[in-house]
This record gives sequence, C-alpha cells and structure tokens, in this order.
Amino acid sequence: MKTASQLLNAYLDNIQNPAAAAALFADDGVLELPTLGSFARAVGPAAIADFIGGLLKKVPDFRFKDVKLFIDNGDQAFGEYSVEALVPSTGKLYKQTYAGVLLSKDGKIQLLREALDTLAAAQAFSPD
Repeated sequence: MKTASQLLNAYLDNIQNPAAAAALFADDGVLELPTLGSFARAVGPAAIADFIGGLLKKVPDFRFKDVKLFIDNGDQAFGEYSVEALVPSTGKLYKQTYAGVLLSKDGKIQLLREALDTLAAAQAFSPD
C-alpha cells in the first residue's frame, strides 16, 4: 500500500497521463486549487482526469519538477514543486511553484489541495 508521499510523487510523475494520475485518487477523492476559486475542484477519478486533461490542452508541456517534500508521515504529505512550460495560446511562459498537501487513506488519495501564485498564472494565460 502506497504512503502519502509515494502517492504525491506518483501523481506528480504521471501528470502527463490524466488517467494514470486520476487513478491514484479514491472514488470520492478530491483535487482542489482553492486559490483559483470554485471552478478548480474535481471530485472522483473521472472528473480529476478531465480536469488534468483540460489543463494539458492549455499547457501541453506541463510537467512538475524540483519536488521538495517537507512533511511525510504515512497518510499525510506536504511539498513544493514547480512547473515551467509554454502556454501556446499566449506565447508566454507559465512559471509556477505549487505547494500541495495530500491526505491519503488505504493507499489512495483522499485530498490533494494545491496553492499557487494566481498573479503568475493570470499573467501567463492572459493575452496582452
């Protein structure tokens, strides 16, 4: 059975494969980015796969790097990880550091809550 840190690393490693990343979540597992508002919340593997797929349509080279785990206690993990990828629609670089907390149960992700710099996101995705 995977620990929270193993699940977080697997999610980050599989972000280019929405189905594989979403399969790490429990049937009622939640992926949310509360700093982006209510539209940035998905519940269940199918909705999570759709959410990730939508992101990849906007940023095809979206990949996490520079992963640093600060908390790893079996069923909880907290870390920071970065993204640096081109947004084709604007021609701008999406450069972001995420902070994510993951709660797990029975080897599945129950909750992955991520925070990010909303100004950096708005600048990368908005045409000038």
